[in-house]
Amino acid sequence: MSLPEEHRKTLLRVAADSIRHGFRNGCPLPVKPEDFAEPLRVERATFVTLQMAGQLRGCIGMLAACRPLVVDVAENAFSAAFEDPRFTPMAPLEMNGLDIHISILSLPEPMTVADEADLLKQLRPGIDGLIIEDGPRRATFLPSVWEEVRDPREFLAHLKRKAGMRPDHWTRTFRAFRYTAESVP
Repeated sequence: MSLPEEHRKTLLRVAADSIRHGFRNGCPLPVKPEDFAEPLRVERATFVTLQMAGQLRGCIGMLAACRPLVVDVAENAFSAAFEDPRFTPMAPLEMNGLDIHISILSLPEPMTVADEADLLKQLRPGIDGLIIEDGPRRATFLPSVWEEVRDPREFLAHLKRKAGMRPDHWTRTFRAFRYTAESVP
């Protein structure tokens, strides 16, 4: 799914409006999907990433589609601004210079891998987002993380740390899923 520019602009506006609404009301912008074009009403999973001066300021999202795209963006933008546990809630002055990025995820596909070397061989740097899980531990990196971590081995090691695993962790119950993402803007 590739959205036309007008729909991409609409999603960015909804994300910014949801954050502004959050400052005033303490909750996400209420969105009526029927007020938006059909492609924005389709159930999709998104992540909203906020950056200030090139530094991460918040990132929240969903891995599974469970609500209309435009609603998911409004909810995740609010959550990234006010509920990311790594950061204090945003202040209104931070809207100046805030960069909003939206990642619209494809459906995650399970990867069949024999071992870590096989997983590394199958990864497509710059294309794949990756979800890993083993028991209760789970984490994901969006495809955009490849911009900072280009080596597949390092990418996987960082993701394992994020999930609370050792970098050399591997068991027979280890599972991996890949997905792609359309980036807005």
